[in-house]
Formats: sequence, C-alpha cells, structure tokens
Amino acid sequence: MRKVPKHYVFFGLFMLMAGGLLFAQGSGTLVFGLAGNPDTLDPQKTSGTLTFQVVKSFYDTLVEPDTSGKIVPALAESWSVSPDGLTWTFRLRRDVVFHNGQQFTSRDVAATLNRILDEKTASPKRSEFTMIQEIRTPDPYTVVLSLSQPYAPLLASLASGWGAILPSSLIASGHNFGAEPVGTGPFKFERWIRDSRISMVRNDRYWMKGLPKLTRVEFQIVPEQAVQVQGLAAGSIHALEFIDPDDLPILQSNPNVTIKKELTSLILVMAMNTSREPLSDLRVRQAVNYAIDKQVVLDVAYGGGKVGSTFLDTGNAYYTDFSSLYPYNPEKAKQLLKDAGVGNREFTISVPQNYPLHVKAAELMQQMLTNVGMKVKIQLVDWSTWLSSVYSGGNFDFTVIGHTGKLDPDGTLAGYGAGKYVKWYNSTVESKIKEAAKVSDFAARKKLYTEALEIMAKEVPFVYLGTSYRYVGTRSNVVDFRMTPNLDTYDFRWTEIR
Repeated sequence: MRKVPKHYVFFGLFMLMAGGLLFAQGSGTLVFGLAGNPDTLDPQKTSGTLTFQVVKSFYDTLVEPDTSGKIVPALAESWSVSPDGLTWTFRLRRDVVFHNGQQFTSRDVAATLNRILDEKTASPKRSEFTMIQEIRTPDPYTVVLSLSQPYAPLLASLASGWGAILPSSLIASGHNFGAEPVGTGPFKFERWIRDSRISMVRNDRYWMKGLPKLTRVEFQIVPEQAVQVQGLAAGSIHALEFIDPDDLPILQSNPNVTIKKELTSLILVMAMNTSREPLSDLRVRQAVNYAIDKQVVLDVAYGGGKVGSTFLDTGNAYYTDFSSLYPYNPEKAKQLLKDAGVGNREFTISVPQNYPLHVKAAELMQQMLTNVGMKVKIQLVDWSTWLSSVYSGGNFDFTVIGHTGKLDPDGTLAGYGAGKYVKWYNSTVESKIKEAAKVSDFAARKKLYTEALEIMAKEVPFVYLGTSYRYVGTRSNVVDFRMTPNLDTYDFRWTEIR
C-alpha cells in the first residue's frame, strides 16, 4: 500500500462512515468504492472505462455479452443478417419502458444511432457506426440497418456501452444525459455529487423479471487506495474492483472479506508519444522496451499476469505472441540510446493518480529507465486531465495505463497506424485493420490482424507489459457481483447482500 499520512486515512474513513454507512445499513443497498469521477454520464460522449462502468446500470443495449462473452439478445429479442452482410434486421422487445415512462420502440433506436452519427455529438465511437447508410423502422418493433459495406464488428459495437439506447423524446429536446442519465437500465439515476458519490435506485419496471435484486447502489468516490481498503475492511464499502497486492494479506485475514483472483482483459502498456523527439526514433523506442523487465512490473505492481508483446490482451483469440522480439536486455538498451544520441534529454511519465497500481508500475519503470541512463520524472494527473490532456490531447512523453479489452478486436485496434493516441503512422497497419473489419471468417481475420500486430510489435509505439490479474474484493455477504467479459463493466443486476 502506498504510504499516506494517517490523519488523511482516518479523515477519509470517517467521511465514508458518515456518508456511506447510512446507505450500507439497508440489506438491499450496495456501496461500491470508485477510484474517481466519470468524465460524463452520457454513454456516447466518452471513451473512459470508468464512465462505462458506472453507466452500465442506467442503460441497456440492443444486444449484450453473456457471462462467457457470447453476444446474446437484450433490447432486441432477435436479429438476422443478409447473406451479403449489408442488411441487419432487429426485432425489439415490447415490454420495455424508459425511466421517464416513455415506451421503448424502434424510434428510440433510430434516434440513438443518428445521434451517434451526428458529427455535432462528437462521439469518440462514431467511426464504429459510419458504415450504417440507412436506418429504417418499418414498424414500432423492427429496425433495419443498411450498411455501405460488410462490417463484422457491428454487433460488438451495439453490445458495448457506447451503443446504449436513449429515449427519442429527450434526444429531440436536447436533454443533458451527461448530468442526468435516462435509459431503460436496471437502476435509475438519483444524484451525482462530484468527488463524493453517485446514487441510483432500483428500476421497478425493468424488463428482466425479478431483477435487479438490490434496492439501490451507491458509488462512493474514493481516490485514495488506503481509504478504500479501510472501508472494505470496516464494512462501509461492500466491493472494490482492484485490490493492491500489498493490501492482500490484511484483507485475506479478515473473515468478512472475500478476494477473487481473475485474469483481466486489460492491455497494460506504457504508451510513447512517437510525434515527440527522440521517441520518433525507432531505436529509442526499442531501447525503452529492452530496458523494461515486464514480468517484474507485472508481479510487483499488479500482482502477477501474463507478459504481452503487442496491442491485444493475451487471452484474446486473435492474440499472437511476439515476446522474442524485445527480451529484457539493459545493455542493449544502453547501446541503442548511445547510438541515437539521446544524451541528457529529460522524459516525463504521466500517470492518472487515482490508479495506484499504474503509479507503482510507473515508478518501477522510471527506475529501470534510470538504470540504462535515461532521465525520467513522474507527473501525477487526475483522471479527467488524463482523458482530456494526455489521451485526447497528446500532451505526454510516456503514460502508463490499462486499456480495457473489447468484444471485437476492431474496437481495440481501429485507428492505430493512423495517428491514434500515440501519434504513430503506418499505412500498412491501418489498411490491414480496416480490411479485417470487412471479413467475417475467423481464420482470414486473424491472418490480417496478425500481420498488423507483428508490425506494431516490431515498431513498438508502446511498451507492451501484458495482461494482469485482478483481485476483486467484496464483503463476504455480497453474492453474485459480476463484471462484463472483456468490457470490465459492473453488472449489479444479479447482486445480492445476504
């Protein structure tokens, strides 16, 4: 656990006890410790995993992944695709009502998709829907999508958080979904007090009979890991997604806490801004990769995991191992840095401070880079700054982060080779990723992705750390807390407190 002044821990725990136990006393209320604020509650105006983790409870999608990751019906009872892959027909449920009382119909699906496609919305996920050429609603419970070209990832996009369906009446009136979400989801929004909590109550008219089982969910916003752990141990917090490995002994010895270990679908990286000299020089990026002992970083910072070698999670069916390219070799790193003439240039690793595991990883890599002669400092930023300035604005040298997996590899890879995020350009990679999105055959798609991923592995716009284990902590009386496969969003529909 990272050291913090005791009075901060006690003050934070007092605030949790004062603000959180009020909610925790009811057997139907779950208090979840959240590491930071969402950047918005509008599912179509964000790319932040933390935001999707929260809004999962407010909204539904046409289809969704089941516990194995297979895409199954949700707001759509069924769907069919024409042999040429250009016409997708969805049959909708008839028993669904939005939180504002409006009946769910095909009009809402059309309005939502048009909102995503509208450039004024500025949806970060718009590109995943641009192949939709026409949206027809022949009756209130049928939607027909006509595509300009086959697009294999479409179903995965519709099943992801950014495919959430919104009520057409509120879209038309310009409702602020970012501050007041309204969907068909299992919980209705109550309030959001920034830096304090997000409250939601059960949707008694939810279309899945008997669900949700909880009366309410309270997200307590607690950036400090020490306070999170104290809250879980004391009972003022019921669940945490990530437990620091350093905190495992104290929690595992607590009979009222249960720890679950699982391999995530995260792609853990240290991204490099290849538009900045000298990181534009391949030799420097190679040197950085040789300097990092990836298994040590995974073990010490994240509690273990599987070393990666390219930009997919290691458990992905499309993943190919290229780890032989850049084994740990600090002497080779020193020589490449010398050849590239890096000298005394100072670099900064920007890290979101609300993710202490990433901070710890950054500190380890800072030391490893120092050991090969680089001058490196760490800059801690809040989550909203990381999203706007680092990820979207490109204001960084290095940044350490975990990219959430997606239901389809296109959701992970689209845009790379074309300057996305790390400012790395490669027309071959860009074209192969685009071509793979048009192909439905698994073997043919994997061949294309492997060719693209091999180039990414060789040109290393990232240090590919790999995929970590996750230690989820809950109170022992919390039953059936689920996380959506690959997307890592929280699903409280089946959760109970006994």
